[in-house]
Amino acid sequence: MLVEIVVICILAKLKHLKLSLLFRTWTFYPILLAQLALAVFQASIFLRVYLFLPAVPYTEMAVILSFLFAVVTFRLYGPAMVGSACVVAGTLLNKAVIAQNAGKMPVFPTLSYLTGYVTPDMLSSVDSIHSMGDAGTRLPFLADYIDYGYSILSPGDLLIHLFACILFFELIRAVNRRYGTGDTQRKLEETAQ
Repeated sequence: MLVEIVVICILAKLKHLKLSLLFRTWTFYPILLAQLALAVFQASIFLRVYLFLPAVPYTEMAVILSFLFAVVTFRLYGPAMVGSACVVAGTLLNKAVIAQNAGKMPVFPTLSYLTGYVTPDMLSSVDSIHSMGDAGTRLPFLADYIDYGYSILSPGDLLIHLFACILFFELIRAVNRRYGTGDTQRKLEETAQ
């Protein structure tokens, strides 16, 4: 999620939105906490400390729920519906590839070999859902092959991450509308037109 959050922050700055205003609303702090937990989980896996691995299946739901207060407080119902549709579509894509590959999600690491995030023997020993992809993999275009070097995602995972991206950007816009100065609000209205 780190790359996606950075991209959203850059996009917000290009739209002349102030990121510092996020800290004026308490609804940002659950999101920040969930993102920090994800960063700790990814760093621990990168360092071969698998202490948090049992909690990883709950992280997706924790990230989604971390946006709940912001959705209600700032009435981000439309973006939440679009984001939820992305989560459903991404989950269906992931379940399709897992169903076609004997209950396993095939992984095709590239950059992660160079960074040391993944080793060939690691996947089979760490968790029960992932397996190394090979020539016999069905639906390889839906498998985990989008490699950041510290995380390997599938197209379904990207759709699931899109939920957080959409809501984070809309939260930045909503906070700027509510707490921004007249200058910030004027720029917001200009970019909306």
